[in-house]
Amino acid sequence: MSDEERRDSLADQAAAWIPPWERPTPPKPRTETDATPEPSAELEPPATAPAEPEPAPVLDDTEPAPAPAPRTPAAPPAAAEPPIVDAHRSPRTETAQDPAGESAAEPEGEGGVGVPGKRGRRRPTPEPEPAPVLDDAELRGALEAILLVVDQPVSELTLAQVLEQSPERIGPMLDEIAAGYTAAGHGFELRRAAGGWRLYTRPEYATYVERFVLEGQSVRLTQAALETLAVIAYKQPVTRSRISAIRGVNCDGVIRTLVSRGLVEECGTEADSGAFLYRTTTMFLEKLGLNSVDDLPPLAPFLPDDVEELADATR
Repeated sequence: MSDEERRDSLADQAAAWIPPWERPTPPKPRTETDATPEPSAELEPPATAPAEPEPAPVLDDTEPAPAPAPRTPAAPPAAAEPPIVDAHRSPRTETAQDPAGESAAEPEGEGGVGVPGKRGRRRPTPEPEPAPVLDDAELRGALEAILLVVDQPVSELTLAQVLEQSPERIGPMLDEIAAGYTAAGHGFELRRAAGGWRLYTRPEYATYVERFVLEGQSVRLTQAALETLAVIAYKQPVTRSRISAIRGVNCDGVIRTLVSRGLVEECGTEADSGAFLYRTTTMFLEKLGLNSVDDLPPLAPFLPDDVEELADATR
């Protein structure tokens, strides 16, 4: 090859030389795993061009403008969630609302009572039936029966409440009863005293009443009862067996008599034997005029001189 030919070939090579950064990337060799079927051109949906907006019609000056299209009503707002009711709050501070927006629970009125299951509706409490009005004869008998058992003067208001009658009827009826007793000459009378009414015996019969009342208190005790009472007074508290041992005879009946007269009473049991203990009462001190049992006279002046010898002999 001549020099000219070599020079031309080098020039051609230099002109055909492409820099590395401008050379195209060689295709990556395909493998079996990477082989994926290319989508067919027939399955691709045809591209649709966007519809162009229609041009607004040109209106003539003589034609009226078309009416605007009616607006579509907006969707109603979602229903509000019901308020959370605190279980610790009192039900009186909240009232249920009915669909019309009005309060379903009526305010409490006079005699209003809540009815369960009626949405808080209230109905008036039924008034109690009035007490039957007694006639004069029945009212008179009822008053007399009550006055026979009272132990202190009773007022007209109390009698009216017990009989469920008007107080205006009680006063005149009591006056009528009192006048009737006086006119009939009974041994008792109905008298107003200490703000009330009570039956009293008439003063002219006081002698007979006093004789009757004092007769039961003037009954004398037997010798056995006096001896038993003396033993209890000086040895109290004491058991029946101890009293019987001192007196030398059984004294169960005498003790029952003293208990019924209110002079002796039980005061517990003995710790060792569990027998009942007896002592004198306040009435015993009242009858003897003593303040306490310590005021009893000493027994030493009334004892014989050989009391110790007698005590040894009994042992």
